[in-house]
Amino acid sequence: MEALNQRSLERVVSQRALQIGSSFPCRICVIGFLCGVCLTSLLLAALTSFGAFEFGALSISPAISSSTSPTSGECNVKQKNLERWFISQEKLTVGGDERVLLLYSSWGNLVTQSANEDTHLGKSNLPKAPHLEDCKLSAETNQRLDNRVQNDSFPPWTIWKGQLNNIPWTAEDEQLRYYRHQIVSEGTYPPWIKGSDEENYPLTRKVQRDMWLHQHPLNCGDGNVKFLIADWERLPGLGIGAQIAGMSGLLAIAINEKRVLVTSYYNRADHNGCKGSSRSSWSCYFFPETSLECRDRAFKLMKQKEAWEKGIITIKENYTSKEIWSGRTPRSWGEPWSYLQPTTDINGSLIAYHRKMDRRWWRAQAVRYLMRFHTEYTCNLLNQERHAAFGWEAARMVLESQHTDFSEGVEKVAEHDIENFVWSSHKPWSPRPILSMHVRMGDKACEMKVVGFKEYMHLAERIRKHFPDLKNIWLSTEMQEVVDQSRLYPNWMFYYTNVTRQMGNMTMATYEASLGREMSTNYPLVNFLMATEADFFIGALGSTWCFLIDGMRNTGGKVMSGYLSVNKDRFW
Repeated sequence: MEALNQRSLERVVSQRALQIGSSFPCRICVIGFLCGVCLTSLLLAALTSFGAFEFGALSISPAISSSTSPTSGECNVKQKNLERWFISQEKLTVGGDERVLLLYSSWGNLVTQSANEDTHLGKSNLPKAPHLEDCKLSAETNQRLDNRVQNDSFPPWTIWKGQLNNIPWTAEDEQLRYYRHQIVSEGTYPPWIKGSDEENYPLTRKVQRDMWLHQHPLNCGDGNVKFLIADWERLPGLGIGAQIAGMSGLLAIAINEKRVLVTSYYNRADHNGCKGSSRSSWSCYFFPETSLECRDRAFKLMKQKEAWEKGIITIKENYTSKEIWSGRTPRSWGEPWSYLQPTTDINGSLIAYHRKMDRRWWRAQAVRYLMRFHTEYTCNLLNQERHAAFGWEAARMVLESQHTDFSEGVEKVAEHDIENFVWSSHKPWSPRPILSMHVRMGDKACEMKVVGFKEYMHLAERIRKHFPDLKNIWLSTEMQEVVDQSRLYPNWMFYYTNVTRQMGNMTMATYEASLGREMSTNYPLVNFLMATEADFFIGALGSTWCFLIDGMRNTGGKVMSGYLSVNKDRFW
């Protein structure tokens, strides 16, 4: 039956060919085709005189003679050579992808090993992964920058970045050491502030410096040092953003009352990912808000009746909800919010003034201080997510730039000082430029005007008209429908965390419970931090989460990147 069908098909095609072949244009085409065959035969005959020739990675000998028709044996040779060539080309293509896959997988194993075994990422013999950070080295460096040197008044902050602070000193460098100490004493800004004064909210450098000094007194045992001890909010329905906003209010109270804020139980860190003393503590994810000495002193005083009677100790319950959530912004630095840069766009217009400018400025400062340094655990979370999102592109990029075979191991080349001390300050690679977009929908409709994904993408197109090289979007959302709709925009490259998302009208509390405490904390924080590093940001001002992302960007050198909001609810 198959042979009969084949003959019937050939008969139909032949008849159709005869009908078409009778036309004059077709005859011209046939003549042209025959001429092409003749020219090709002459070319191959000429190449034959030079012997075999190479094509790609495979050596092929011509199988067509210029004077005679090919015999059956010659046809078989030709067919085999062509098959070999196509197989070779396929192997070359697959081989390239296999090398990318091998490097990508090797880096992935390295990320897992680094997270589980507390090792240095930079000690591997693999090619350097530009999108990954050596979390152990970073944590060690940040630890030094968050503690005073012996009895000095300040940590070893300098105008230098990265590992330059750790460069070995020689006897001839004593003058340089002296000048560096003078710079620190005269007001060097903290190393977690990026960019100039013009690229941040007013007085950000000074405020961050003063807050660190306030939270790290020289002598915590001094009887004049008072404390405010507070658990993080854990009321049902309060998300991470609300918890941070509440702690920002408590930090404001502590500064106004000249108390050291000491945070206690953090329910979102009460999971197996947070080990040892960091379990149930903010210090699982970020450096603690005060020194270990002050924490120990505060918890010791809590057990003393006299400390309570003298007001040395207060707790969250000593203050009303109004004082915590909408209390007085610290005036220690005047009113710098009165001249915030108008860089927020709503409906095509910049907002120069609104009634919550002081709260916006203060929460930005508070969240910047509370998140000033990532812990090794948070750094590893970011590495895992960067590798999942950007690892394949990074592997291809590295292999295209380095023509070495690493499959059997690469001898570790000794790094020079410029690599160890200067280039160490470079942030992990990601596709640039990149736009971060937080699409808040679902049960948020009870608090603000919810806007569809189409409106977010309309704002993205506005940005791209001014920056035509923009094509990458880091998408964070709790809704699966948003991820699905992103496929309607093939001219954009979307990146997002691989996590189960909401379907339908599920509440946020139910959704987080379905993920479990560890996942429902880790993935939002990773998305938050990725958003703060992006070149541009689109969100909804009615969302506290977006409000805090914007604050972190405006104290992280991103104020002049602007902020495009799809609504103006709640704060205007």
